[in-house]
Amino acid sequence: MTTGLVFHERYLWHDTGHGWIVPNDGVVVQPYEHPENPETKRRMVNLWRASGLLDQLKPIAPRPATVEEVLRVHTADYHQRIADLSAAGGGDAGGLTPFGLGSYEIALMAAGGCIAAVDAVLDGVVDNVYALVRPPGHHAIADVGMGFCLFNNAAITVKHLREVRGVARIAMVDWDVHHGNGQQTAFYDDPSVLTISLHQHLCFPPNSGYVTENGEGDGLGYNVNISLPPGSGHGAYVAAYRRVAMEALRRFRPDFIVAPSGFDGGVFDPLGRMMAWSETFREMTRMLKAAADELCAGRLVLTHEGGYSAPYVPFMGLAVMEELSGIDSGVADPYAFFAATLGGQELEPHQDAVIAEAEKLLDRIG
Repeated sequence: MTTGLVFHERYLWHDTGHGWIVPNDGVVVQPYEHPENPETKRRMVNLWRASGLLDQLKPIAPRPATVEEVLRVHTADYHQRIADLSAAGGGDAGGLTPFGLGSYEIALMAAGGCIAAVDAVLDGVVDNVYALVRPPGHHAIADVGMGFCLFNNAAITVKHLREVRGVARIAMVDWDVHHGNGQQTAFYDDPSVLTISLHQHLCFPPNSGYVTENGEGDGLGYNVNISLPPGSGHGAYVAAYRRVAMEALRRFRPDFIVAPSGFDGGVFDPLGRMMAWSETFREMTRMLKAAADELCAGRLVLTHEGGYSAPYVPFMGLAVMEELSGIDSGVADPYAFFAATLGGQELEPHQDAVIAEAEKLLDRIG
């Protein structure tokens, strides 16, 4: 088995400035490092390198997405606004999404890197890929950025799979702590794309990600939200993934799986209130990879999204990469004992009830 990695130094040069969620106004808000900064990604790669795992991955070179590729998801006006603001020194894409000089070109490389990842899988270069790209993408919709996302990398990639590579049925399985509203919006009426989001209830965006948001028109039944209560830990995540996400995949039988991968459901994350830890992400990756092997010849690409705990994200990422690649790095999670023994790791009755509601949606998937 060969696992590919999309990564480039320029991803770390995307500048989100200073201002912890609320922008620094120069008077009341003391400047502070923006949560979507390069550090978690840099530390993740450094851990992979130090453990020896990085040398066993196949590098997949990213390339910039074309304007045509971006416009399959985004409007021409929005694309031009991001390009113009970036050239002028930066601005805000909307929905608390600051960016700096040159971020437009980096965002094109992020989207293009994800496209390069799926092409590498389809062309038999690798079996699966982790695309460690930045800026993230899963909140961006057609005409506005949101939640630190400029262009919707995963949605642009799925459009490429459908319209250029002729892949008939694609599943998107998003485990970021925030609702994957961008792909939901992009494919809400499309029965050829199954969108699944496992997230914290009403974390972000506001008033988004309810179980009742189940698609419309021909796409009714093909959008599945599993909106777990705050405080959900390993037991709830694994149960939700096994009982809803994996069963949805088996009923849909995709030809390719694209998985937006955020680590902000981790127990130490400042932007989520969940209790997942490295073994949670390891187990979800194990199930996802097994489903890909069973249903679509292993065709699987993970696209990087959120995760803001610089000390802990690398260990959750290492667990994912070990499962994805089948490589045991020999590095143990030094935070595991603390995380695993915190209260809330078992499946609680109120969490089970939420999962049971989501299970009722499965019969709509054909």
